[in-house]
Amino acid sequence: MAMYVVGHKIPDSDSICGAIALAYLKNQIGEAAIPTRLGEVSPETQFILDRFGFEAPELKLSYAGEEVYIVDHTEKTQAPDDIDEATVVGVVDHHKLGDLTTSTPLECWIRPVGCSNTIIKMMYDFYNVKIPANIAGIMMCAILSDTVIFKSPTCTTADIKCVEALAEIAGVEDFKELGMDMFKVKSAVQGTPARDLVMRDFKDFNMNGNLVGIGQLEVIDLSVFDEIKSELEADIAKLKEEGNRHSVLLLLTDIMKEGSEMLIVSNDESIIEKAYGAKPEAGRVWLDGVLSRKKQVVPPLQDAFA
Repeated sequence: MAMYVVGHKIPDSDSICGAIALAYLKNQIGEAAIPTRLGEVSPETQFILDRFGFEAPELKLSYAGEEVYIVDHTEKTQAPDDIDEATVVGVVDHHKLGDLTTSTPLECWIRPVGCSNTIIKMMYDFYNVKIPANIAGIMMCAILSDTVIFKSPTCTTADIKCVEALAEIAGVEDFKELGMDMFKVKSAVQGTPARDLVMRDFKDFNMNGNLVGIGQLEVIDLSVFDEIKSELEADIAKLKEEGNRHSVLLLLTDIMKEGSEMLIVSNDESIIEKAYGAKPEAGRVWLDGVLSRKKQVVPPLQDAFA
């Protein structure tokens, strides 16, 4: 029986590229694996897949009775809805440990690095499996995406070394230029419905019994949001009500200025000031130096809810 390798709901490039790269590795070591996804592919991820000649993994939402290898999270809110009826055989992740539990022993590759694909590169090295050029390319792009071309505070020496090694295998001479091309694709928001933008990179978290949704849009220049910011705010307010959430936060991240404007809809806005030491005005606050949802946004908020 083949295992399914799948990332989180509303998959990003790390989830999609990681599923492809890990499934290939598993097949090479005699463990049958099929990459899948839990949602639509983002424009950035599509750019990466097109650049290196891949089809998106199969969309599969139900895993009851199947073996599943989870990539890029350990959170029930981000897993398949029927994950309790599946057998989780492994996890590869670079986030805080979530609330996924298993009934049988499992393989765990969890490291405090900037991207799951960095860990998958370590797995290839561990098993001594050669990485094909096209897979090296998508792994490299996923790391550049997650580390914001090494600007994110989540970026480690391991991430940089892996990108350099993968770029050589993929035959990419200027990986930073390719990274900027990816972020240009991410920055194209004109004509996209507000809900599609809000949900482009959105994760739900259980924070001490409160459901908190946090979205992030990373762009080269925040001015692309000038005309649509009020639409985005109206949509996160709707999203909060629809999902019965305590709060919905949307990070508008400027990768050149290295900071984020946070749009906030919350049952208790004082929790934002408690978490970040900055007082929101009219549901908005600028957070200087904040690029990483994983390292700079979730942990202080989690603590504020404790």
